[in-house]
Amino acid sequence: MNFTITGSLGNISKPLAEILIAAGHQVTIISSSDAKVEAIEAIGATAAIGSVEDVAFLTEAFSGKDAIYTMVPPNFGASNIREFISSTGEKYAEAIQAAGVKRVVNLSSIGADLDGGTGPISGLHDVEQTYSKLDGVAVKHLRPAFFYINFLANIDMIKHAGILGSNYGADTPLVLVHPKDIAVVAAEELAAGFSGKSVRYIASDESTAGNVASALGAAVGKPELPWVEFKDEDALQGMVQAGLPEPMAKSYVEMGDAMRSHKLFEHYFNNKPSSIGKIKLNDFAVEFAKAF
Repeated sequence: MNFTITGSLGNISKPLAEILIAAGHQVTIISSSDAKVEAIEAIGATAAIGSVEDVAFLTEAFSGKDAIYTMVPPNFGASNIREFISSTGEKYAEAIQAAGVKRVVNLSSIGADLDGGTGPISGLHDVEQTYSKLDGVAVKHLRPAFFYINFLANIDMIKHAGILGSNYGADTPLVLVHPKDIAVVAAEELAAGFSGKSVRYIASDESTAGNVASALGAAVGKPELPWVEFKDEDALQGMVQAGLPEPMAKSYVEMGDAMRSHKLFEHYFNNKPSSIGKIKLNDFAVEFAKAF
């Protein structure tokens, strides 16, 4: 089969491409960087270099494919995060329709059932709504849980402050996922013959914020590492001081609030998948320790 996937050689898209290529499929990878061409071709894929905001480019890259994988790349410089994600989804949808694509696997997120109050995930809710209007196109929305690798951004906090934390408490339930487990599901769905519009949740483990601190702390030789709950304003200032643009920092604080209230994961717990991924919290802790 012949697929186009977005996301360049990212944490999901690269292992996804490798799985598909190993299975004998043809893969085109969209990237915005000419510098990625050699690396894309090195794994056996074809590079398509252009912008996800260019509908004509997307239409050409999507044309003639058996299915495509879409994800909205991060844009830390956007002044309105939700608007950027939503508008990119609209451009994807226009190109999907123009190219005559019949099957789409779309990377959404846990919490995308909610219309607002979830930070950047609000934009993915909008993308799901936009895709729901695609005529004659089967769409599988993947809703992965909270990425383990998000905690890699907290390495300096652990090293310099001796804590791990965010604007939600230690007893907050977390549903966690590894990008490689997402890639396995995305590959499975791309090769499958699904129809209609549907959602699939993806998780690797279920835990709490406090347990995450314990597992990661133990892995880096800090077994007493505490999870500390920050006030929203302190979390915001901490992220801004660390160099995150304020619109993105505010968006993440809003997502943290949705986690604190438990609403981000509510729909997942009421619609849990029959099976989850292989990479558990303690497995990621080993990976975290290597990065630490």
